[in-house]
Amino acid sequence: MTLPALTALDLGMAAALLIINAVISLVLKLGLERSLAIAAVRMVVQLSLVGLILRIIFADGSIPVTIAAALVMIAVATYEVTNRQQPRFIGWTSYTLGGATLLVVSTLATMVAVSVLLGRDDGPTSLFDPRVFLPLLGMILGNTLTGVSLALNTLIDLGQREWKSIEAQLALGVTRAAAFEPILRQTMRTALLPVLNAMSVAGLVTLPGMMTGQILAGADPVEAAKYQIMILSVIGGATGLGAFIVALAGVRLLTDGRHRLRLDRLQVVELRE
Repeated sequence: MTLPALTALDLGMAAALLIINAVISLVLKLGLERSLAIAAVRMVVQLSLVGLILRIIFADGSIPVTIAAALVMIAVATYEVTNRQQPRFIGWTSYTLGGATLLVVSTLATMVAVSVLLGRDDGPTSLFDPRVFLPLLGMILGNTLTGVSLALNTLIDLGQREWKSIEAQLALGVTRAAAFEPILRQTMRTALLPVLNAMSVAGLVTLPGMMTGQILAGADPVEAAKYQIMILSVIGGATGLGAFIVALAGVRLLTDGRHRLRLDRLQVVELRE
């Protein structure tokens, strides 16, 4: 089965649902119609541009171009992780921490996923095949980004709220690892909650993206389910690993070598939309 090409009319019919939402917002005075319009325009422009860029990258097929595109994706994800934090670490610390974690974890997880597909008759021809590497990186990066962001936000928020308790323990000679242990547990629970929910309802409530795409393309549902199990496993592992790395690094940044709490390393910044 080959999916038919969509026309402007087809897209317009789908967009009619968004227009209904805008009308509801106007009637109920929710004030969301402008946000809906801006989000819809951004979606169309961004996805159209990405489609054109990916067409060029896929046609080129070279490893340097694929790696360059992957680095751009990781750089944008790093900006999003840091831009939503309030407060954040002073200077470039948050960018460095988030970027290094996303680069290592997402790239490693994507290479594992592509390696699983290598050797299949219809699989990729190389580890950096852009048609496989970039879409998988996008899925893994998006979920890892959420986990890393939640981990940093939770750690900093709880560190600020529980500073008296932390300082009291540190003053009694407790190590920073022991003083932050309850906060680390809560941080990991929060960071992993979205991916745990996604894994729990997969197949029962939702048919995730990879499985849906393969079924629409005519793949056997059982094989499509196997692919989805593989990608969810990789996503779950990458998200957990990324959250764990930034949580441990965050604890070290919130303390110093003498095991003193260093909330002065945080700065309040104006969040951008």
